[in-house]
Amino acid sequence: MSGLIHHLPILPVLLPAFTAIVLLLLGDHGGDSHGGHGHHKLLWARRIGLASTVLGLCIAAGLVVEVGRGELLAYRVGDWPAPFGILVLVDRLGALMLLLTSCVALPVLWYATGGWDAHGRYFHAIFQFQLMGLNGAFVTGDLFNLFVFFEVLLIASYVLMVHGQGKERFRVGVHYVVLNLAASSLFLIGVALIYAKTGTLNMADLALRVPQVAAPDSVVLQAAALVLLVVFGFKAALMPLAMWLPATYAASSAPVAALFAIMTKVGVYAIVRVHGVIFGAEAGDAALTVQPVLLPLALLTSVVGVIGALAARTLPRMVAWLTVASVGTVLAGLGLFSSQAWSAALYYMLNSTLVTAGLFLLAELVGAQRGDAATQLVPASPVAQPTLLGLMLLLAAASTAGLPPLPGFIGKLMILEAASHHAWQAMVWSVVLGVGFLTLVGLARAGSILFWHVRDDRPAIGGSGASPRLLVPTLALLAASVALSVWAAPIQRYTEAAALQLVDRAAYARAALPEMGGEAARTTRPYRPAQETSR
Repeated sequence: MSGLIHHLPILPVLLPAFTAIVLLLLGDHGGDSHGGHGHHKLLWARRIGLASTVLGLCIAAGLVVEVGRGELLAYRVGDWPAPFGILVLVDRLGALMLLLTSCVALPVLWYATGGWDAHGRYFHAIFQFQLMGLNGAFVTGDLFNLFVFFEVLLIASYVLMVHGQGKERFRVGVHYVVLNLAASSLFLIGVALIYAKTGTLNMADLALRVPQVAAPDSVVLQAAALVLLVVFGFKAALMPLAMWLPATYAASSAPVAALFAIMTKVGVYAIVRVHGVIFGAEAGDAALTVQPVLLPLALLTSVVGVIGALAARTLPRMVAWLTVASVGTVLAGLGLFSSQAWSAALYYMLNSTLVTAGLFLLAELVGAQRGDAATQLVPASPVAQPTLLGLMLLLAAASTAGLPPLPGFIGKLMILEAASHHAWQAMVWSVVLGVGFLTLVGLARAGSILFWHVRDDRPAIGGSGASPRLLVPTLALLAASVALSVWAAPIQRYTEAAALQLVDRAAYARAALPEMGGEAARTTRPYRPAQETSR
């Protein structure tokens, strides 16, 4: 058992990678799947993909249990000594993000087997590569490998975004690819600046080296921190870098958009890990470099997001703008730079991700039953399942807006409490409460158009309603959100412990840099310029 636990941290990366290879070897299972041979391949691709995703969920749950005891799990690929080898390091936050990814991925993949996976080629293989990139970003202990996993998940997302084809998807997809390539270039520039002044990219080593870099060299590190904020802010949809997201998510197929709900959280995670820890309060002259700008930009993101949702003319676009608004709320908690606020932000992020993913799937279920109007927010024919779909939208709206006793309310209340006595308390309270109210107004308006303001001159479209294969995954995502409220106390204790663990540099040094004897040995190690070190 101890041997299995030792290898557990690398499994979230290896499992989807090997699954994707198997699916590629299986052959093309899209496009011609309605033929006999193609249909057989598609059935096997579905079984393999779902089985792998279920196993990934079990692995993520096991990691949460393991790291919940307070130990960090480190895995050195090839057993190369730190800080030069490839390090995989799982702490409470990393394990939580792995579990959240699996909780989104499994219902989404289940939903996609209802027919979306047959609209293009190699859907299941690309889906697994996407999971590989996501999981790798959450467990890597190296800043350069964070860039590598960013590229893996982005390349997979390029293909998934245009899955099913269509003129609008290709048009938006070109913008999405070009902007992400530009952000990736900035990522490399930021990493190069950091390596030039520290001689390492190992995150645990950086957390100990950055405080030793004094002026004037610390100015370069501050510039690198701001460059990386631009990169991570783009990925997370932080204003003014978020304008690409609504069109991209709204143009994607429902399961792809739902999976993308977790993709913005990779940017959020990177901001916590890099700016909250490496450039955190103990980073010497480079400490809290982004603090003056992160909180104001986060609040602006929430405000612009909810205004965009109110102006949206289709349900998927409204959900996409609400994704931006929720990211702003999460980043506002991070921008307070306290363990209490970080805990609140993590709890709220869990709920907003699950609800947003569920809303993207629900939008398609509603649109499929409204005839030519589809997801447009205009009066149309009545849907075939008004009670069920209406209640699902009501539940999602209440949680997104932050109505008690749902987890959206609990998360926002935690953020408001964390903002008490902060210099920006009044602004944080005003934005969080105001955005919640406007979110409720926008979703209530959408619900009334979709389910009440119907045209009686035409019969309901699609009288058979949505199939269980589509309804159950959507319900599962919304039910998972409700579960956050039922088990709010233990989840909150976990997020509090995760927030405190993030700033425990000594624990990270012991886990990631054992050859150096932990922090005490590391702080006495002579500094060598970057040109004298090698990765």
